[in-house]
Amino acid sequence: MATINDVARAAGVSPSTVSYVLSGRRPISAQTRARVQAAIAELGFHPHAGARALASSRTSVLALVVPLRVDVNVPVIMQFATAVVTASRVHNHDVLLLTKDEGTAGLERVAHSTMVDALIVMDVERDDVRIPALRRLKQPSVLIGLPEAPDGIVCVDLDFEAAAAETLRHLSFHGHRRIALVGPSPAVYKRGTTYAERFLTGFTETSAALGLQTLAHPCEPGREGVRACLADIDAQLPGATAFVVHNEEALRIVLEELQASGRRVPADVSVVAVCPRDVALNMPLPLTSVDIPAHDVGGLAVETAMKLLDGRHTEPVRLLPPTLVERESSARPPD
Repeated sequence: MATINDVARAAGVSPSTVSYVLSGRRPISAQTRARVQAAIAELGFHPHAGARALASSRTSVLALVVPLRVDVNVPVIMQFATAVVTASRVHNHDVLLLTKDEGTAGLERVAHSTMVDALIVMDVERDDVRIPALRRLKQPSVLIGLPEAPDGIVCVDLDFEAAAAETLRHLSFHGHRRIALVGPSPAVYKRGTTYAERFLTGFTETSAALGLQTLAHPCEPGREGVRACLADIDAQLPGATAFVVHNEEALRIVLEELQASGRRVPADVSVVAVCPRDVALNMPLPLTSVDIPAHDVGGLAVETAMKLLDGRHTEPVRLLPPTLVERESSARPPD
């Protein structure tokens, strides 16, 4: 296996020059850099990760904190994780996966042991207890989510308020006036998970602005939870002609239960989902949906972390605009 000394001899430079080319800590002429890079390629040299970290004060590792709970759609979470890993490799970084149940202890453990260069944190709550801990760390942090008071921690996410508005504007355009929201589980609202709260805010405010009759109802996971949710909606908003489903776990069951009750989609009721594109396309019929752009959000989180590491300017909050795609599950309500 080639060493840094082998590369130095092949390039006709000192080992320290090779180290500076690798770390970028000192300016090296373009001609010398080219010779070193050619020698690295010819010898197949791979710098030792530990030595590289000592030389550059970088580990080339990002931490990603993900939620893993019974009310979380794991395939959707893994879409975000895959996006972060893919974008990190573009920047020659690996990803260390942490789970949210480790709390602040997990963040402090990887930060104080200098295991990572930066942290990307998912499943952000309104008064997230991890935020004070993140502020104390020397490594920069990026939140995928928007707490009530980020106070200096950079946030990226989908604009969930605008996403809710898009669903109602679309259904209102088709003539729907009585619309129900099948929301996340009650536990998500109880925790103060902000993507759910922001969507609910956008739904409520847009409903009032458009003069619609609407009802928002949380939905427990599982068939019994969906049946109870739909029964409450039928009792409190009888004659609803459209459903917005912001709950990936419940989505397929909602469609099955509507069909079991004799309501055809879209002939009798329209359905608009808030979910990743592949989820919307893999239902019994392609669903009109607002895409959850996991790839874009994950990539943006990594790009933002890289900017912070390089000391470049970045916006404190970046919310991606929603995109609604009309497919086969929405139409005018029956006469």
